[in-house]
Amino acid sequence: MSRTESINIRKIAVELGIEVRQVQAAIDLLDEGATIPFISRYRKEMTGSLDEVQIMNVRDRMEQLRALEQRREFILKTIEEQGKLTDELRDKIFAADLITTLEDLYLPYKPKRKTRATIAREKGLEPLAEVLLNQQNIDVQAEAEKYINAEFEIADADDALDGARDILAEWISENSEAREGLRKLFNSAALIRSRVVAGKQEDGEKYRDYFEWDEKLMNAPSHRILAMRRGEDEGILMLDIAPNADDAIDLLEKLFIKANNAAAEQVGAAITGAYKRMLQPSLETEFRSLTKELADVKAIEVFAQNLRELLLAAPLGQKTILALDPGFRTGCKVVVLDRQGKLMEHSVIYPHPPQREIRAAEDTVYRLIAKHQVEAIAIGNGTASRETEEFVRNMEDIPKDVLVVMVNESGASVYSASEAAREEFPDHDVTVRGAVSIGRRLTDPLAELVKIDPKSIGVGQYQHDVDQNLLKKKLDEVVESCVNKVGVELNTASKQLLSYVSGIGPSLAKSIVAYRDENGPFRSRKDLLDVPRLGDKVFEQAAGFLRIRNGSHPLDKSAVHPESYHIVEQMAKDARCTVEDLINDKELRKKIDLKSYVTDKFGMPTLQDIMQELDKPGRDPRKSFEAFKFQEGVNEIDDLKEGMRLPGIVTNVTNFGAFVDIGVHQDGLVHISQLSDTFVDDPNKVVKVHQQVMVTVVEVDVKRKRIALSMKGEKPQQKKEESKPAVNPKSFGGSKGAASAKKEKGADWADQLAALKEKLGG
Repeated sequence: MSRTESINIRKIAVELGIEVRQVQAAIDLLDEGATIPFISRYRKEMTGSLDEVQIMNVRDRMEQLRALEQRREFILKTIEEQGKLTDELRDKIFAADLITTLEDLYLPYKPKRKTRATIAREKGLEPLAEVLLNQQNIDVQAEAEKYINAEFEIADADDALDGARDILAEWISENSEAREGLRKLFNSAALIRSRVVAGKQEDGEKYRDYFEWDEKLMNAPSHRILAMRRGEDEGILMLDIAPNADDAIDLLEKLFIKANNAAAEQVGAAITGAYKRMLQPSLETEFRSLTKELADVKAIEVFAQNLRELLLAAPLGQKTILALDPGFRTGCKVVVLDRQGKLMEHSVIYPHPPQREIRAAEDTVYRLIAKHQVEAIAIGNGTASRETEEFVRNMEDIPKDVLVVMVNESGASVYSASEAAREEFPDHDVTVRGAVSIGRRLTDPLAELVKIDPKSIGVGQYQHDVDQNLLKKKLDEVVESCVNKVGVELNTASKQLLSYVSGIGPSLAKSIVAYRDENGPFRSRKDLLDVPRLGDKVFEQAAGFLRIRNGSHPLDKSAVHPESYHIVEQMAKDARCTVEDLINDKELRKKIDLKSYVTDKFGMPTLQDIMQELDKPGRDPRKSFEAFKFQEGVNEIDDLKEGMRLPGIVTNVTNFGAFVDIGVHQDGLVHISQLSDTFVDDPNKVVKVHQQVMVTVVEVDVKRKRIALSMKGEKPQQKKEESKPAVNPKSFGGSKGAASAKKEKGADWADQLAALKEKLGG
């Protein structure tokens, strides 16, 4: 290991508050190709039981530091090739621990395009600039006249001084101390100002709140920054970011003005030019980038948290499902799925206007329920959903034990038109595929939602405005984390689900499914090694997360890794019983002294995990399913009255509040200021996606379809955290800025309307 790598590991340990050995182990495992779920679950002895978030933070910080080292090496090499690398400069470059500091040091040596300063140098005016910078008490005009030169178009002393000031301005703008001082000023005092472009008031009505807006940049919440930037991108708003110009120039004058004479006046003029022409635009660009990055981080963090909650929503389990994709004119698509999610039958009914064939629709539903022994009915929550729910609940002859559940259908249309859906149902149209997706979401949300691009699921905030590569990376990590947390049934999983299992990926997932189709169900985890191109390394990463319900080895249905089977077998041997006996008999397990099985490789954390698995092999970590029912008689926005208390389901959580489905085809907004009777700085601390809540209607705008809700006075059940979130601001490389984000105060109705406009896409 290099000295630099060792220093970086110690730095990460200090920053994250963990031990050097933990960082070293995590980095070694990651460099070897181990996945984060595998490391956190099966290498606890090596990492000191680091969780997924900690490992992500280690990985991301090391990536940053390695990128910094690469840039440092490039800068040192470039300056050395120019013959300008002094010992003092080398020491400063090695001491730089931020990319901005490094770039400031490199700036004077960076290859430049032709500038006013380079033109002045070509005219031989650099010596004059040096004289002025020294600020001696000289006759400036007389000194400048020495540089009059017709060949270089220097007609008089003023021309010479103009050129000298251009050179001075460049020196000032490239001075690392000046840039760092101004950077601190921007950080503490810069304002973000938004103004409407003349003549765009009508076109930009949805940005009306930002037509004349000023606030401190570092206090601006991420959603406002993203909203203003979107308005700028659409040509509606003009933005600028800067502190008070006088404060900035005063700072520079304290650095560069050393006297009170004519030469100092020239330096002062150069300072003003340097700030207005170079430093202010440069730092504005830098802070635009910084605040955009931090806003992206926050938006992506919210998206990832919402996605995690949705993916880990309670599954109903293996039931025979009748799924309805509601509609008016085109009817309601009906499908029946067996307990494995296989399509058994499909039809269309027309219980709503204009056809209103209620009797025929009832007959079809009754027939399908009886024929297939339906255990639950899933109804998509889109158009005509409440009307369809009412139709179903009014059918008196449906068995009382048949659950009727409203299912969030966001993204179902995306799935129905996808390659995955066409491959699965080549002989059926998009309407049937969409209904199938709705039904399967009730049975197992995770298994079905992995078939859809996470960005299409509808739980994001400004998702089209953030860094798309970063968004994809983080959402994929959340899906991978959830899939491996729950585990995957090897013999029934789709290739999409298998592709997220640790170490597998899309190509191997396809090979696994092809092998399964050709050879029949896997009887043992070890059979995976017969799949083409699936070697020992992939097997090591994946095996523990794959389940075989009736496998040849009793532990194949559990999360016990095959590398640990021998431990359980030894326990059984010592207890004079079988592995199955250990699984089935709690009293036998109580007699096991775990300390007797500790080795250098398998310590107490792994042994404790094994015992938990023996207690409930392959247990599902998701919460139990709870049926939900909207308020009867409240089906449309026109049915709402101020003061109504209604049950609802949280559909999206953002930085400014939560959107709640109350069954009227339009989500209402519980603004952050209305989430609780006490101050809330983060909506995710109060509510989660898919959480059932009680809300009060505060205000209704029927014309604009906007609903304001409140949870004040309510005591919603706080959701117990099942695990730490899969993303953290530190894992994006913006930990300092994210950690210091200010609390946002509650906003008024105008802010709520602006939020609703964003939700509705204007």
